[in-house]
This record gives sequence, structure tokens and C-alpha cells, in this order.
Amino acid sequence: MKTTGNTRDLIAQHGLSDEEYKKIVEMLGREPNLTELGMFSVMWSEHCSYKSSRVHLRKLPTTGPRVVQGPGENAGAVDIGDGLCAVFKMESHNHPSFIEPYQGAATGVGGIMRDVFTMGARPIALLNSLRFGLLDKPMNRHLFKGVVAGIAGYGNCMGVPTVGGEVVFNDIYSQNPLVNAFCLGIAKKDRLFKGLAVGIGNPVMYVGSKTGRDGIHGATMASDAFDEASEAKRPTVQVGDPFTEKLLLEACLELMDKDLLVGIQDMGAAGLTSSSCEMASRAGNGIDLDLTEVPRREPGMTPYELMLSESQERMLMIAKEGKEAEVLAICKKWDLDAAVVGRVTNDGILRVRDQGKVVAEIPAKALAEDGPRYERPNAPPPYQEHLQSLNLDVLPDVKDATGVLLSLLESPTIASKAWVYRQYDHMVRTNTLVRPGSDAAVVRIKGTNKALAIATDCNGRYCLLNPYVGAGIAVAEAARNLVCSGALPIGLTDCLNFGNPERPDIMWQFILSIEGIKDACEAFGVPVVSGNVSFYNETNGLSIYPTPILGMVGLIEPADRATTQWFKQAGDQIILLGTNRDDLGGTEYLRVVHHREQGSPPHLSLEAEKALQACVLTLIGEGLVQSAHDCSDGGLAVTLAESCVSSPGLRLGAVVRLAPNGLRRDALLFGESQSRVVLSVKPSVAEQALKAAEQMGVPAAVIGSVQGDRLVIDVAADRWGAGCRIDADLETFVDRWGNSLERTLEQ
Repeated sequence: MKTTGNTRDLIAQHGLSDEEYKKIVEMLGREPNLTELGMFSVMWSEHCSYKSSRVHLRKLPTTGPRVVQGPGENAGAVDIGDGLCAVFKMESHNHPSFIEPYQGAATGVGGIMRDVFTMGARPIALLNSLRFGLLDKPMNRHLFKGVVAGIAGYGNCMGVPTVGGEVVFNDIYSQNPLVNAFCLGIAKKDRLFKGLAVGIGNPVMYVGSKTGRDGIHGATMASDAFDEASEAKRPTVQVGDPFTEKLLLEACLELMDKDLLVGIQDMGAAGLTSSSCEMASRAGNGIDLDLTEVPRREPGMTPYELMLSESQERMLMIAKEGKEAEVLAICKKWDLDAAVVGRVTNDGILRVRDQGKVVAEIPAKALAEDGPRYERPNAPPPYQEHLQSLNLDVLPDVKDATGVLLSLLESPTIASKAWVYRQYDHMVRTNTLVRPGSDAAVVRIKGTNKALAIATDCNGRYCLLNPYVGAGIAVAEAARNLVCSGALPIGLTDCLNFGNPERPDIMWQFILSIEGIKDACEAFGVPVVSGNVSFYNETNGLSIYPTPILGMVGLIEPADRATTQWFKQAGDQIILLGTNRDDLGGTEYLRVVHHREQGSPPHLSLEAEKALQACVLTLIGEGLVQSAHDCSDGGLAVTLAESCVSSPGLRLGAVVRLAPNGLRRDALLFGESQSRVVLSVKPSVAEQALKAAEQMGVPAAVIGSVQGDRLVIDVAADRWGAGCRIDADLETFVDRWGNSLERTLEQ
């Protein structure tokens, strides 16, 4: 095997620093050839190696009594009883979705599903968490529509319901939209499969679509910032085929059910290179690959292209020796390409041959585990103090409270996302108990009396203002959304979206966010079982807000305890759990009305949050709760309005009276104080609910009742100022909240 003298330009084109290249030469004892250079390039990219984040990710709590599989595999898994486990993960497809929104989003959905069914789990639910720039710009509307269409096109064709998620709009995401996809599957606890190349001599088998030139250097592209030339990176975006993936899903589950496999891994980022070296490295073995046998759809492909291609819908499997014919027969039945492309070896080397010649020979661990690890410099940005400064005295208090509420309800971040989820099939497979539009989606687990609630959450503005507090709030709100649905939170996956880690201010944001997630997860007893880091989300030096998006899963048992956010019947009493505070910093109200993104994010007491969540679960468990809705974007007034109009059927008004207790009127109505939930209960049990809350140390008060066809909120006058009133009919709310997004997109 010949080596070549690699020029500095060639090394730089592969995203490797001089020091990293020297380390490669030391590991190999020679210079790498072009194929080997490409393999190191993708495996040592930020996207694959986590070289800037791994030392910090170790701080996260990853164990617990329910944890079946923690980080390090294709997806995480938690025990849900009855011999079953929930398998789930979230990943980003941000850069590809900016370059080519439909295919970028579609292949993100396809990739996250493969991560789940690779574990032996049948996918039963998809969610997505999306961030876009403001929709007054044509480019942002194009990206938004394309991404939603890509998510719908792939998930709907696969027959896996997209049951929930979230969309946030802020100008900071105009050049870097975030497309984070979540998948949940169910597997037998004792039949989980892992990405391990075990059994010396076992055949390595390629199954799925043919390999083409699409997606080459996709992992490297995802580890780089954008500039004006980003459109030229379109060829690095893969092209998805959900119909082939459906066949691949069924074939994989059949192969697993017939006990023909000992290891399996998706050919995701870095394709054949990552799947082979990671499987070998985890098992402490090697793999001998023969590229001559790889199915391909384009002539004249080089070893470099074959090893780096990220063509979709492909799996690398380790079959049991002697079972090759059975594997091939099943793949043929499902109309899938399949071939024996290698063997497991005991020398720890990933050896690649083509046409009888060795074209790459690298220790598997050198690619998968022994890459660089950086503890990059970190420091707060010089503007941080200015960001956190907010003098409320210079802001006029609210005068037209009804007008402000209507403006908030039609803000795209708060407005109904029905335009989005109407494009998704959320009822296929008939597991969906709570459809999109409530605090969390809920899916039943067939054959049991259980259900799972799922939610995604993160407020990037909070994380900009205080990364530690903002990340803690993301955990708290995700858990609160599950609890309001009647679920006990049992596991979390993260998708950590940040700017360039080589900038000290970005690393400072990242490290503090990790600390915030860690402390909140430990307080709530929720382990992090899987996740993803997406760095370099910036264009021309302008970074996105730190956006550590979290996907959380909760268990509802029995399933009929599932609870929704909308009011159920006239006459019910409305109870506010938790305490209003002067929390206006970082609020949607401050952005929409005063055009400011400043201040300290809302205060978070982990102890108060734990008590609140325990209280809500107890009240739901005792059958006292008709509806439960957590207070978040837009504050109490928006929460009440959504409780009136978010039902897919009946809409009910409410009359509410609030005492300001020294708070500004805008803080009382639109502040985003944490650890608050609006409940509705039957009048006969209101006193019982209040006493239960008192015994658990949670502030609780009846603030009104469900009645009529208007929302009326009276704020009493006190010695600090005059009172005010919100008063509008529900049809006005339905129009401003329900139709806002569609009207904006028709511009």
C-alpha cells in the first residue's frame, strides 16, 4: 500500500489541523494515503468525534434504576415494565436543512428512526423541535415550508406518526435554522441489539440502498460554520427514500427476531467508515472490508468515495457465521440489496481492500476513540452584563391588556401550530391517545395498560441571558409538560445546538448549559440516556442563541390518567398552582411589545419545581383534575387563553380575578414565572385539591371558573396602581391564535 505526501492545503481541506495531522502520522507510523486521510477527516470531525464536548458531557447523570442502555450506543433505553423498554434519541440535521430544506429534514427523520430500530425497537412516535428566523423574510418562509414538508413526507411514508414537537421563531436563526428530530420505539428489554463487531470470523454484511456519491463529507460539512458560499455545499446533503427505509425496517426486525445477527449499526454520518470502525472499536476487534462487494449505484466510485458516502437507508450488520444465506434470503424477500462485505478479525485493525489491494489500514480505535479531546478556553462574552441588565422602571406598564394578549397569541412562537401538524399523520398505527396541541403527546403501549408521554423543550433566549438557568428551565419545563399530561418523567435525550466551540464565549455557554442540565436532572431523578451535540451553528461569525433542546419521556400508568390542557366543562373551578413573580426578563412579552431581549430569565427553584410536579401528579392520580396546563411563553394570560381555545372540539370561556399583590400588571399577566400550572377541577373537589396542595407545600388558589364564551381576566387595583381587564370573545382568540401562522405564510 503506497503512501502519499499530503500537502498542507489538502490537510486543511479535510478539516484537520497541523497538530491533528501529526497525531495521525504518529498513530500510523507513516503518512496516510488519500482514503485514510478522508476517513480520519470524517471520524475526527466535531460531528463524529465530539472532540470539544466529550469532556463536559461526562458530567451528565446517565444511570438510574430504569436505565437499560445509556449514552454510547445508537439510542438510549429505559425500562417501562412488562419486559419492555422505551428506546429513544434526538439528533440534529441543521446544516443540511439550511442547504436543502426538504431533503435535509427528511433524511434527519430517516436517520433518527434508523438509530432506534437498529436497537431492535419498532418506532412508534416521532417529534421534532424546530427553530427558524422571522417569517417576514421570504427565505425563512421557504426554509420553514420545506422542512415541514420533508418531515411530513418521510414520516408519513414510513407509517410512523409525528405526534408533537415545537416551533420557535427568532431572527437569530435566519441563517442557521435548527431541525432536531426525535424518535421513540418499543423493544423487549432482553432483546436489545448493539453496534458491536463480535465473533471472530463472523461475516460483515451490507444491507439496504446502493451506495452513491451523495453526502460525501456530510459530517465534515456539519462541523463547519457557514458563509456566503454555503449554497455550494448542496452536494453534501443526502437524498432520502422512505419507501426503502420501510423495507429496511421490516427486514431488520425480522432478522433480529430470527436471531441471525450479533451486531448492527446504521451507516449514518461518515457512512461505511463510522459504522465499521465504531462497531470494531466497541468490541475491541477489527474488521476486514472488501469494497469490491459493496452494492453501488454509480460507476467508477473510488475507495475514498465508497468509505465516505452518506447515502441513506443502509445498515452494516454482523451476522452469525454460517447464517449468511438466510440473511440474504430475507433481504431479497424485502427487495433490498445485500452482500457479505467483510469479516470480523481479532487484530483491532480496520482493513479496507478494493480489487484485491489494501487501500486503508487503520486501528479501529484510532478512528473511533483515540481522536483529539479538547478542553477549549471559555469565558463570558463582554456583552453578557449588558444583556442581563433590565430596568423595569423605564418600561411603561400595560394599558391595553386585551390588545397585548392578542398580539402575543398571534406571535408565531405562541400561535397555534395546527398548520404544521395538519401535514403530519399523527394517528397511523392507532397508538396516539393525545394528539398534537396539548402540553405533551401521549401514545399507548399496546398489550399493556401503560402509555408514554413525550415532549421537547428549550428557550434559547433564556439560555442566552443565563445559560445555566436557561438549561435548567428547559429540563424543568419538559418535565412539567409531561407531569401535566399525567406522566412520571423517566428519561431524557438532548440535542445541544451551539455556535463555534473555538470561541471562548460559546464554550462558556455550552459548559454552563451542561451544568444546568446536570443539576436539574439530578434534582428530578431523570437520567440522560442519549443525545447529540451540534456545534458551528453560525454564519459569518454570527452565532445562534445557545439552544440545548431536550426530549423527555414519561410513563403514564394506567393509561386512562392521560390529561390534556384544555378546559372540559362549564362550572369547573380554575386553580393556579405556584407563585407569580416579577419575572419579565427574557419573556415573549418583552420581545413582542417592547422589542427587547434582555434581563435575567425567570427564577427557577428546583425544590419548588419538584414539589409542584409531585403535587400535580398526586392530584391527577387521585382523579381530581379535569385539565392541566403549564405556564410558559406569554405567561398566565396566554395559558388561560390556550386553555379556553386549544381543544380540537369544545371551546369554553372563563372568568378570572387576580390580585396583583404588589406586582406590575404586565408581570402578573404576561411574566413567565416558573413552577406554575393552571388546573381545572370540578367544584365538588376544589377544596380537596387546595388542601392536598397545601399539605405538599405548593401555593394554590382558586382564581376563577370556566363559563361563557369569553375570556375575562380582571386585575384588581391596589396601592401600587390601577387595575385592568382582559375581555374578548373566544372567536377573536381563535382567529388571532389559530390562523396567525397560516396568514403569515401567505404573505
